[in-house]
Amino acid sequence: MQEQWLQALLIGLTSVGSAVLALMVMSVVLSRRAKPTVRSHAHPELEETVFLFDDQDLVDATAPARTLLDATPVAGSDWARLSTFIAPRFEKFAEAMSTLAANGRLELTEKPGDDGKAQLRLIAEDIAGLARITLIDPEAEGRGIMVDGLSQRALEDELDLLRQTLDKSPALIWREDANGDVTWANRAYILRSHALETADETLIWPLPKMFAVPQGALQHGPRRLRIEGEGETAIWFDTHSFPIESGTLYFALPADATVRAEKALRDFVQTLTKTFADLPIGLAIFDRQRQLQLFNPALLDLTQLGPEFLSGRPTLYAFLDRLREARMMPEPKDYRSWRQQMTELEKAAAAGFHTETWSLPSGQTYRVTGRPHPDGAVAFLFEDISSEMSLTRRFRAEIEMTHEMLDQMTEAVAVFQASGEMALSNAAYGALWRVEPETTLGQVTLLDALKLWQNDCDPDPIWARLRDYALRLGDKTPLSGQVRLKSGNQIDCRFSILHGGALMARFSTGHRQEPLPAQQIGGSTDRPLLNAE
Repeated sequence: MQEQWLQALLIGLTSVGSAVLALMVMSVVLSRRAKPTVRSHAHPELEETVFLFDDQDLVDATAPARTLLDATPVAGSDWARLSTFIAPRFEKFAEAMSTLAANGRLELTEKPGDDGKAQLRLIAEDIAGLARITLIDPEAEGRGIMVDGLSQRALEDELDLLRQTLDKSPALIWREDANGDVTWANRAYILRSHALETADETLIWPLPKMFAVPQGALQHGPRRLRIEGEGETAIWFDTHSFPIESGTLYFALPADATVRAEKALRDFVQTLTKTFADLPIGLAIFDRQRQLQLFNPALLDLTQLGPEFLSGRPTLYAFLDRLREARMMPEPKDYRSWRQQMTELEKAAAAGFHTETWSLPSGQTYRVTGRPHPDGAVAFLFEDISSEMSLTRRFRAEIEMTHEMLDQMTEAVAVFQASGEMALSNAAYGALWRVEPETTLGQVTLLDALKLWQNDCDPDPIWARLRDYALRLGDKTPLSGQVRLKSGNQIDCRFSILHGGALMARFSTGHRQEPLPAQQIGGSTDRPLLNAE
């Protein structure tokens, strides 16, 4: 009986314990379902971004505020670093902060942008002489976002790389908003604009605007702008612009070397132009497309082409056509042959130095010279040589008349230059010594002629005296004597020094020497020519 009672008691206690355990489990489940979630793990609680400044010295700041200062790339005081972030986003931030002590509290709203983001708000309060600045992001509303550590590290590394790249760039890079205010600049721009005080490397804000670029002025390509440097010297830059959200991005590349090179080129061209303007020779330079690029005033006078036509940069063939119409070039037989001749002229001038002589219908004579220039250009020079040709013709006529006069003389005459070559001889000389005068000019020397004279004459001491006489300088006393030919005839010899050291030899036999027939001149086998060994 007692055992049955104990067994019943054990069963009851077990049932009660199971019920109690079930109630405890249910209460826990219900309590977890009823407990509200305070914050999502994706948006943990975040402190406000609050700064406390005593003038420009940071007294205290929250953790997000210090993180913001650390992320600012500008060196200098904490106030300068904060201004770098706030000033581009809030209009007239500096002016508003200067009135904080008088107003006690102010609130600013970020300038609206084109990116659709919510505008930041700034609240500044004066608390016992200290400035308490609070930044509020409406999108965050005091919440942070959980970010993967590796992703955050990759973003920071990339940001650091971009900052280093822009700070090392020699080009000036800056951004301007829609109002034309500079909102960001790289280190080269900051240093060039003297916006960074070297004493404590404090950044002056707002950043000065170095280039007065009108809106839209750079939309059609780069533009060269200048700023004033030290010592009233200008510093030149090639400026490029690119429209971006809420403003414009500018790049200014140094162009001082280019400007100096262009100035040197302009000065050189001006010097050449002044030089060409004083030349009596007409100059015409055609580029590789055979268009006229440069000419001088003498070309106008020589070709009688109007300045309007030449200023229009005609082609080479249009230029030659106009010369043909103006009868300033030789009259061609037909147009086809003329075109062929002009084509050959162009090819010859492009290949190397080429010269032609044009005898014009007016009686003038032009020397046309074509010369190639770098990059396929061709230069033509037009020179009036009419007076030179006239002088040459007159000299040639005088020389011919002198030869005719010498040929009429019965005395045999030969003239040798100071260097020893025969300069001229007359018909009587050729008949006496049985030589052809034309074959001896420039080929026979005085020594060759002396051998001839000795071979055709009996031995005589005058030939030895003649050698000494020809080598003697300054003595112009004539040398004369009488020798006997091997044929038995006697001849009178007279040698005299002319101006410039030339030697004139004269031989006289007392009767006229008739010129030898052509078949006997140089054709006899009993004696060689003078120039033969």
